Amino acid sequence: MNGNGNAVEIHDLVKAFGSFVAVDHVSLQVEKGEIFGFLGPNGAGKSTTIRMLCGLLTPTSGNASVNGFDVHTQPEEIRRSIGYMSQKFSLYDDLTVEQNIDFFTGMYGVPREIRQARKDYVLEMANLKERRDALTQTLSGGWKQRLALGCAILHDPPVLFLDEPTSGVDPIARGAFWNLIHDLAETGHTVFVSTHYMDEAEYCHRLALMYRGKVIALGTPEELKKDLDGHGLLRLDTPKTLDTMRALAGVTGVVESAVFGGGLHVVVDDAEAAKLEIRRKLESAGIEILRLETITPSLEDVFVALIEAEDRRAA
Repeated sequence: MNGNGNAVEIHDLVKAFGSFVAVDHVSLQVEKGEIFGFLGPNGAGKSTTIRMLCGLLTPTSGNASVNGFDVHTQPEEIRRSIGYMSQKFSLYDDLTVEQNIDFFTGMYGVPREIRQARKDYVLEMANLKERRDALTQTLSGGWKQRLALGCAILHDPPVLFLDEPTSGVDPIARGAFWNLIHDLAETGHTVFVSTHYMDEAEYCHRLALMYRGKVIALGTPEELKKDLDGHGLLRLDTPKTLDTMRALAGVTGVVESAVFGGGLHVVVDDAEAAKLEIRRKLESAGIEILRLETITPSLEDVFVALIEAEDRRAA
């Protein structure tokens, strides 16, 4: 085991399937006790990276370690020392909540003398005590995810990998699930979680934004929201959103615009100078401005800007 403060270390990790490179030279570290988010669209390489870190896929090249165990030479040790929750619900629908927990205590090799204590902990942690006798197939998506998380931590692993754990779950259940994740982090667990929900990224201590197999940004949510490559951001509302987008094309100081809610978010070189140019242009086009103000970028703004910059470089 390594003696530093990192639970996960990745150096130049690559996974190729024939000519397709799913993970392209990824490097990052995750500290012990950290909630680390992998943010990106479907197909970005998040799940493939997680499966390599869990000892389920062999990297094509590069190195990585989890809990000090090497992914190339010690995959079995990794699998025994982690909790893993996949995108697809993987418990048994025809068993009750308690029967699923009993089954996985055996699967994870939880010592018999502490199995009851671990089961009681999971039922309490996931607020499933009142549902312990319910068939799993009768649970809603949110309760199933709680049960899956509980089963993944029965052996008290120091590191948890959660791959799109709230996909398809309603917003209220997602919020409750993230409360459980924070509770686990506060007790010293490291949580590595992938998501494509921008709002969930705010719950993480640090984030890696992943696109086309590459990490294109890395930092805390606050750090990333400041990263528009030195550009400013304006909120622009008009009665004619699409006509406004067309009118902004080629305006001096306007980098790009995108529909956001009922209006536009406009990336500009200089906010105050761009406001003047935008007012002139829209006035000449006969488009009324309902709102034009400088705003703080959201993670979605940053991610869209970074993806578009990547696409321009790849073109």
